[in-house]
Amino acid sequence: MSLSERIFEMFNILFLILLCLVTLYPFIYVLFASLSEPAWVVQQRGLIWHPSGLNLEAYRLVFDNPVITSGYMNTLFIVGVGTCLNVFMTTLCAYGLSRQNVMWKNPIMFFIVFTMFFSGGLIPSYLLVTGLVMLDSLWALIIPGAVSAFNLIIMRTAFQSIPHSLEESAKLDGANDFTVMIRIILPLSMPVIAVMILFYGVGHWNSWFGAMIYLRDRELYPLQLVLREILITNSTDSMLTSAGTADKMPIGETIKYATIIVATVPILLLYPFLQKYFVKGVMIGAIKE
Repeated sequence: MSLSERIFEMFNILFLILLCLVTLYPFIYVLFASLSEPAWVVQQRGLIWHPSGLNLEAYRLVFDNPVITSGYMNTLFIVGVGTCLNVFMTTLCAYGLSRQNVMWKNPIMFFIVFTMFFSGGLIPSYLLVTGLVMLDSLWALIIPGAVSAFNLIIMRTAFQSIPHSLEESAKLDGANDFTVMIRIILPLSMPVIAVMILFYGVGHWNSWFGAMIYLRDRELYPLQLVLREILITNSTDSMLTSAGTADKMPIGETIKYATIIVATVPILLLYPFLQKYFVKGVMIGAIKE
C-alpha cells in the first residue's frame, strides 16, 4: 500500500470508531444512569462515563409495575402474531405477483405502489377500524397493516431472481403452485424471509401511534405506549408509591432510564441472530438479475 492509501485507511478507521462511539454512547449513558444512585444522576450536567455504584432499585420498581408487565405481554403478542401474519401474507402476495403467467399483475402492482405515495389518511383508517369492530382491540394494530408495500416489492423481486426453470421442472414432476412455493422458492429465499422478520418485528416492537389512536383500555397498551407515558407525561407516580421515599424526583429520573433499557434490550438481542442475513437479503430483493 502506498502512503496515501495508508493515510486514507487510517482516516476511515478513526472515522468509523468515532461514528460507533457517537452511536453507542446514548445507550451507554442511559444504562449507566439507570444503574447509578438517583441523587448522583440528578446532579450530573455532563457526560456519564461510569455508574455511581450499583443501584437496582429503579429496575425493581419497573418490574413491580403491573402496567409494564401487561405492556410486555401485549407487545410480545403483537410482535409474535403480527410478524407471523405479516410474513405469511407478504409471502403469498409476493409469490403470486412474481409468477410469469399471472393475469393483471402489472396493474395490481401499480395500485400497490400507488399506496406508497398516497393514502386515505388517519380519519379513514380510524373509520375503517371502527367499521370492522376492532376498536379497543389488539387486532387493530395487526390486521390493517398485514402487508407492507415496500416489503412486498423486496420479496417479489427476490422471488423473481430465482430461475424459472426450477419451477418448470417441478411442475413437470407434478408439483402445484403451493408445492413450488414451499419446497423450492422459500428454501432459496431464507435471507429475504429473515429480513422480513426483522423489518416487521422491529416495526411492531417500536410502534406506539396506532395503539394511542385505537386503544382505550390501559390493560391493552403495548410497551412502547407505556414508555411514552413515562417519558413524556412523567407518569411514574404509580411506581413511586411502592418506593417508600420522600424524595421522589431523583428515583423518578432513574426509573425513566431503567424503562428505556427494559424496552430496548430485547429487540437488540434479536438483531445479532438475523444480522448475517440482512445485507444479503436486502440486496437479493433490491437487484433483479
